Amino acid sequence: MTPGKDTVARRITILGSTGSIGTNTLDVVHHLGGRDVVEVMALTGNGNVALLAAQARATGAKLAVTADDTQYASLKKALAGTGIAVAAGRSGLIEAAEMDAGWVMAAIVGNAGLAPTLAAARRGADIALANKECLVSAGPLFIAAVRQGGGRLLPVDSEHNAIFQVLEEHQRHAIERIILTASGGPFRQSTLSDMAQVTADTARAHPNWSMGLKISIDSASLFNKALEMIEAKHLFGLQPEQIEVIVHPQSVIHSMVAYSDGSVLAQLGCPDMRTAIGYALSYPRRCTLPVERLDFAKLARLDFEAPDEVRFPALRLARLAMQRGGAQGAVLNAAKEVALDAFIAGRTGFLTMASIVETVMDELSDLPDPASMDDVFAADEKARQWAAGLI
Repeated sequence: MTPGKDTVARRITILGSTGSIGTNTLDVVHHLGGRDVVEVMALTGNGNVALLAAQARATGAKLAVTADDTQYASLKKALAGTGIAVAAGRSGLIEAAEMDAGWVMAAIVGNAGLAPTLAAARRGADIALANKECLVSAGPLFIAAVRQGGGRLLPVDSEHNAIFQVLEEHQRHAIERIILTASGGPFRQSTLSDMAQVTADTARAHPNWSMGLKISIDSASLFNKALEMIEAKHLFGLQPEQIEVIVHPQSVIHSMVAYSDGSVLAQLGCPDMRTAIGYALSYPRRCTLPVERLDFAKLARLDFEAPDEVRFPALRLARLAMQRGGAQGAVLNAAKEVALDAFIAGRTGFLTMASIVETVMDELSDLPDPASMDDVFAADEKARQWAAGLI
């Protein structure tokens, strides 16, 4: 490309293309020139076969994969005559991850994203990381795989992407702390008694961001922020005490780095995931995106407040997991997923989710550091069994 033009990764794969992050990634790709600029190697989805097939047709993807084995025939039929290869299940996800794409968006939600993202990292792809479990459940193992593969790890979560943008590599010695911002969610000012009556429908309404059901509920309980604390520890090589959370209702400052000379560098922008995705796609350059620009005069003010860990104990549990080490990250995440599914199904309460997670963490506090992915999956399974027994 000529100097000054948008420069992006040329061959890409999107693991989780039908979710919020995946669809936003494709929107960015389309804005930057679509097929004329980017060759899409593989797209993967879960149950939304119609959308996955439409995406594959629109991008000319080489391979489309549904994680749901039972949807293979439907996807095959939807793409008949296109020349697009079709696969399904865990083996299909691995096949997609191992295709010759230099840039892989890792946006599969939950532990289902671990194996394919690890496969992409091991072969040396640049990983645009939106899957939290890779670092929460298997942080040291995943970081080691990225280093051995030789690719780059490009965080896509808005908070970690913000830190990535303002963290000066040559000043790592001077980092005092990082400050992750949180909107506070829809229940920022709710009482405990009100929160006890919350349903999945009311918890899914995030005040600033447009996200999927589970991520929205995680944000409402601040479990999303708890996972981000653990992610930040591994991403940026920090100690638990260097990671701070501040509630910032406007979601304009996406996160900050505080240095030893008293300087605090912040990344600001309107809440739009395409900014972080575009930065990861075009890194180390910046591309031009059709996102809303900040109007500071209209904005007028930025508010901050300390998080209430009584109403939102997830933050305390993240700190506990980091302090204990071992397999506590995997245990926290697995127990949280079980509790979240039970809450969505109406089988447990909004506030009870944290109690379930804490009980499981205490019961499995002696599990050692995972030495392999098998150890990670074993810890995950134990935690899920314990959590299920509490519901």
